[in-house]
Amino acid sequence: MALSRIWAAFIIIAFLAASFQCIFIRGNTDIYSRMVVGKSGDTSRTKVIDTTAIPASVFTLLKNGKTYTDGTTKYSKSAAGQYISYHEQHADGVISTAKTAVDISINLIGIMALFMGFMSIAERAGGIRLLSKIIGPFFSKLFPELPRNHPAMGHMVMNFSANLLGLDNAATPFGLKAMESLQELNPNKDTASNSQIMFLCLHASGLTLIPVSIIAIRASLNASNPTDIFIPCMIATFAATMTAMLVVSFKQKINIFQPVIMLWVLGISAVMSLMVIYLKSLNYTGVQTFSGILSNGLILAIFFVIILGALYKKIDIFDAFIDGAKGGFEIAVKIIPYLVGMLVAISLLRTSGTFEVIIDGMRNLFSALGTDTRFVAGLPTALIRPLSGSAARGMMIDTMTTYGSDSFAGSLSSILQGTSDTTFYVVAVYFGAVSIKNTRYSIGAMLIADLAGIITSIFLAYLFFGNTA
Repeated sequence: MALSRIWAAFIIIAFLAASFQCIFIRGNTDIYSRMVVGKSGDTSRTKVIDTTAIPASVFTLLKNGKTYTDGTTKYSKSAAGQYISYHEQHADGVISTAKTAVDISINLIGIMALFMGFMSIAERAGGIRLLSKIIGPFFSKLFPELPRNHPAMGHMVMNFSANLLGLDNAATPFGLKAMESLQELNPNKDTASNSQIMFLCLHASGLTLIPVSIIAIRASLNASNPTDIFIPCMIATFAATMTAMLVVSFKQKINIFQPVIMLWVLGISAVMSLMVIYLKSLNYTGVQTFSGILSNGLILAIFFVIILGALYKKIDIFDAFIDGAKGGFEIAVKIIPYLVGMLVAISLLRTSGTFEVIIDGMRNLFSALGTDTRFVAGLPTALIRPLSGSAARGMMIDTMTTYGSDSFAGSLSSILQGTSDTTFYVVAVYFGAVSIKNTRYSIGAMLIADLAGIITSIFLAYLFFGNTA
């Protein structure tokens, strides 16, 4: 029910915001068209500006062929040599978004088939059950409703491990398989169980060891030290994960101070600390090399071990792979309606200008309070992150391009990008895959974890990069 209300609210707010602009704000008579058939990158309200009315530093940027962003307005030099201001659309309209949602699902088919196929082999060979036995003492406390050594434990471990290494392509199939396993134990098939909520909230918090893609983007934008954000990213995402665990544990009356839980949490913290110490000693190339070996090498090692185990158990390996791959295909197709519905609602919210109003309002509020407003420039990444990972990545790149990859805003947006997963996308895909309609308090718990990650990220940005402009 919560998801239905949020989905409806997105559409209603988007329509009302667009109608207000169409009626009362000059130059917005085409806003309905932009929301329906517009595309990301389209421009509107373009006009020639008087360069004497803008700061000299901004004029210098424009004269050198660069673009300057001020809130929702962009300034640049046109091909004709004129200095112009304009608004740029940051999301596709609903028509293109619906097509994109289907494309995402189709592109997911191959990945789902691959990993679900190997998962099927591992299950027949007993590998998932063995993994469940290893992690059982910890998960039996955190997921008290799960039978001891249930296969879902192994599936969840695979998902968390893939997330930790930044392997999104592998994390999704493992996570969907975990949701399927948990759904088998769910007595109310249309309502999220306690175990499903705990799993999905921990998954959505996005605990990641090395934010490889963010480091790569910073390097491509000529950051002086592309890897300087990985420690803040790791701390922020760990804070979000711990918050998710605390919130859900409180709701489910789980005592997280049990010795087993505390030992595992402290053990994970120790491993992460040692990894930080080691990675801190490496340069950018070293971090990239280590990450590639660790993440991609681990995936290949898992495939290798699964095949060896299957040979030892003398099962029909290829038949097991095909059975699992078929399941991956079915899931990828099944989530299309959920993905279309959620992405279209998010598209309407973004193209209606609602986010721009919120950002401008926050900037004005903190300016009026006399506080440091440097962090506001990085907030678009944080606000869009729960809705769209690709959009948040675009916001991060835009922030670094506008303010500089080594600027305070650029560093903050990088940390925010690596803090958590795309909450509403995760809810739509994972609950949709098992036909859950009542998500209970899961969205609220995820958003609280997101907020904790945002606050921690801002604090860390001031701590690590407070002296930068």
